Amino acid sequence: MTHLYPLIDNSVNPYRDNVQGKANEPITVAALLDRSKQTLGTTYEGGKPDWTLEEIYDRLENNAPRIAVIGGSSDHPAHVMDHQTTARAALRIWQNGGVPFYFSTPVMCDGTAQSNQGMSYSLQSRNAVAQMVVNQLEAHSYHGAFVIQGCDKQPLGVVSALAHVDRIRRTRGEAPFFATFAPAHVLEGGSIPDDVLGELENLAIKAEADGFTDVAVDLRDTMAYILQCSSNTAFQGVFERAYERGILTKEQHKYFEKRLAVSTCDGQGGVCAFNGTGNSSRHLVAGMGLVHPAVELLTDPPSQRQINAVLDSFATMINEEKYGVSNIVAANIKNAIRIHSASGGSTNLMMHIVAGMLYAGYKFSLWDLDRIHHEHPIPDLFDYSLTEGRDIYSLAMQCCSGNSRGMESLFYELLENGVPMDQDAPTVAAKTWKERLAITRSLQALNVKENPVILSTPRRGFSGVDVLKGNFFESAVVKISGMPTPQLDQFDDKLAFVLYFENEDDANRSLLDSNLLTNIKKNKLFQYNLLLETLKYNNEVEWKSLKEAPYEVLFDEMAEKGILKISVIIAGQGPVAFGMPEMFTPMQHINANRVMKKVATIISDGRYSGVTYGAAIGHMTPEAYEGGGIGFLETGDIVHLQLRRRRIDFVEKTQLITGNVVHSFPDSLREERRVLVEERKQHMKTRQKMVAASNRMYGHTDAANGVVPLAVVEDAVLDYEKDVLLHEVQHNR
Repeated sequence: MTHLYPLIDNSVNPYRDNVQGKANEPITVAALLDRSKQTLGTTYEGGKPDWTLEEIYDRLENNAPRIAVIGGSSDHPAHVMDHQTTARAALRIWQNGGVPFYFSTPVMCDGTAQSNQGMSYSLQSRNAVAQMVVNQLEAHSYHGAFVIQGCDKQPLGVVSALAHVDRIRRTRGEAPFFATFAPAHVLEGGSIPDDVLGELENLAIKAEADGFTDVAVDLRDTMAYILQCSSNTAFQGVFERAYERGILTKEQHKYFEKRLAVSTCDGQGGVCAFNGTGNSSRHLVAGMGLVHPAVELLTDPPSQRQINAVLDSFATMINEEKYGVSNIVAANIKNAIRIHSASGGSTNLMMHIVAGMLYAGYKFSLWDLDRIHHEHPIPDLFDYSLTEGRDIYSLAMQCCSGNSRGMESLFYELLENGVPMDQDAPTVAAKTWKERLAITRSLQALNVKENPVILSTPRRGFSGVDVLKGNFFESAVVKISGMPTPQLDQFDDKLAFVLYFENEDDANRSLLDSNLLTNIKKNKLFQYNLLLETLKYNNEVEWKSLKEAPYEVLFDEMAEKGILKISVIIAGQGPVAFGMPEMFTPMQHINANRVMKKVATIISDGRYSGVTYGAAIGHMTPEAYEGGGIGFLETGDIVHLQLRRRRIDFVEKTQLITGNVVHSFPDSLREERRVLVEERKQHMKTRQKMVAASNRMYGHTDAANGVVPLAVVEDAVLDYEKDVLLHEVQHNR
C-alpha cells in the first residue's frame, strides 16, 4: 500500500516563486531515480518509471515534500553500502508523492585518525558537518531528510543540523522540518585466522621462555578480543614491547600487522561492533526517538520493506509541529540520557548531547545532563563484552532473529526497574513510546535465552558517565560504567601522585618507555615522606609493614601491589589548544604495561576513547590553554581521587606530610607557578600551529557547554521542560 505524502502546509515555496530551482533540479531528481533503479536491478520494486521532468516540475511547483537522503562519504566503512540504501529510499520517497534528493557529508573515521594529527580535527568535524548540512538544507529548501546514520561525529552532527533547521523554520513561521535516521548496519568483528592464532600462541610461549611473562599475558589477553581496529592498536603495543626485548623481529612484527589488518573488516562495511561512539550514537539517537524500530539494529543493509516502513511514517508526521526534529529531540532528552547511561555509552556523547540540545534552541549544559542522570538511579542493564560474545553485532543478531527489540527493550526494562521514562514523547515511528511498547512481542529482555546483552536484572545499581567537580577545575567526566566494581574499589578514595605532561606527544614518549617507573624511582620524582603518607592513606595495613623500608623498596612494593596511584595528567589537549583529540594512544601504552595499568589514572582536558584499567577522566574545564587548574599541576603533586563522591581534589603537600589530608588549591600556588604556566601556554601556541588555522576551535563554548559556536548558544533560549509539544496543536501559517 502506498502512503501518499500531504503537500507541505507552508506559504513559502521558492520553487513556485522562483523558476531557477525548477530549471536546475529536475535533472538531479531524475538522475537520482534512474541511478537508483539501475542500482537495484532485478530487486527494483515498482512500476514503469514515471519520473519525467514535467512531473518533477509539477511536484516542485505544488510544494510536494522535498526530502533529502543524506549519506556519508564512502571512505568510511559505515558508508560502504550507502548507494544501496539511497536507491531504496529515493524510490520510496517518489512513490509516496515526494521529491527525493541526495547529498552526502564527509565522515571522519576516528579509527583512521587515531594516534595521528587527524584526531585534532575529529571534534571539529561534528560542527563542520552540522554547518554543511544546514547550508545545504537551507540553500536548496528541503523540507525533510532520511539520514543514513554512520559513525563517530556524523550522527550528532546531523542531529544538531536538522534540529537547528527545524528551530529556524519554526521561528520564521514555516512548516516544521521532519527527519528520520537509518543507522548503518553493525559490522561483524573480524576473526584472527587459525594459522595466525597458532603463530601468536607460539610467540607467547617464546616470551615466557625468555622470561617476559608480562608480554605473554598481554598478548593472550588481546587475542581474546574480537578483531577490530582498536584491538589492532592493542596488538601493536604488545608487538613493540616484544620487538624491544628481542622476542620478534621487525619483519615478523609487520607480518602480524598485515595479517591482522586485512582480517578485520567485512567487505560490506558497517559500524564497528564495539560499544564506542558509533554504537553509542546509535543507541542515543534511537533514545531521542529519531530512529524507526524497523532499521535500528541490523546485520545487513536495510531491505526495501524495512525502508518502506520508515518512510511511510512520514505520511503522518509531515506538517505536524510535534514531529519537528527539535521538538522530538527535546521531548525525548531524558529518555536519551537514561538509555545512554544504562547502555554504558561513550563519554564523547556527553558533549554531543549538550550540543544537540543547544543547536535545537534549548538552554542546556553538562550540569542539566548530570541532573537528569542522577534524578533517579540508572541501573546497569547492558551486559556488553568483547571477549564473551556479547558485542553489538550479537545484539543486532538478537534483534534480527525477533528475540529482542533493541532500545525498545531497554526502554521497557528501565521502566520495569522503576526508572521514570517519558512515554508520551513522540517518535519518528509516528507513535509515542507508549504506543510502541503496547506491542509486547519480543519486548522483554528475558526473550533472549542465550548470552543476552540487554538485561532485566541489573548487574549493579548504577551506570553511565559521571560528572566530576574539584577544587582546581570546574567539570570533568568519567565513564563509571567502564569500571567493574573491584576495579572501582582499587581507585576510589585514593591519594595519587601527579605525573604531568604538557601534551600527548610527551606523554606517549614517556609511557611507551618500559623503564618509566624505574626512572621515576631513580630520580625520586615522588617524595619519600609523601610516599609513606599516601601508603598510609591508601592501605594502612601495608603501611605498618613498609613504613621503615628504604625508598627503592617502598616504591617497588607500592607499585607491584597496586597501592601506589599515579594520575597521568595530559594537558594542552583542549578544544582551543589542540582540537580536543582522544587520548587513545597513551591509554593503550598504559594498558600494555603490566604494572602501570594497576596504578595509573589518566586525567586530561582532551577526550578519550576506551578506558584504562584505572579511571579515564577527560573533558576537564577550564582547559589548560584557558587558564584552567590542570595547567598549574606539576609532577609530584598529590590529588585525591574520590570517584564515588564524584570529586577530584588537589591536596596540600605540607599538610599531608603531617598526616592531614587537606583539600586546598590556594591562590598563592597559582601565583607561584604563573611564570611556568605562561611558558606552557607559549608551548601550546607553538604546537597549535600543527592544526590548520581554518579548523581551530576559536569562538566556541567549552566542553561543559557542548563545544559549539558561540552564536548557537546565544540563540538557545527555550526551556526543554516547558517549551515542548507532546500533542498536536492548531496553528495558522
